Amino acid sequence: MASIFTKIASGEIPSWKVAEDENFFAFLDIFPVAKGHTLVIPKKEVDYLFDLDDETYLGLQLFAKKVAVGIQKAIPCKKVGVMVLGLEVPHAHIHLVPMQSEADLLNFSKKMTFSKEEMAEIAASIAKQLQ
Repeated sequence: MASIFTKIASGEIPSWKVAEDENFFAFLDIFPVAKGHTLVIPKKEVDYLFDLDDETYLGLQLFAKKVAVGIQKAIPCKKVGVMVLGLEVPHAHIHLVPMQSEADLLNFSKKMTFSKEEMAEIAASIAKQLQ
């Protein structure tokens, strides 16, 4: 059975898409720890990041870098942090988190909520920076 992230990337489950190409997909985390918190996934469903073949792994990192640059332009922050975690979804993914301090990246128990309108606005703002 396909993971929830595969269903998101295929459009079966709605998301606030930030970026997409033929191999990768980026969308806002629905339980963000900061405004602009984005998940980046390969469309190829592989459970563990380090089980990806080298070409997909390198492509994912380059795609994440592009998205991080867009996040930093769209969301006022000092840096965009990168974290690999999450045992709940069996699909390799990278968290990109706009940071004002290291606490923004290290405190994943602090979840934020935004309205659907705010989420759409955030996603559009980041996506615009990637054009």
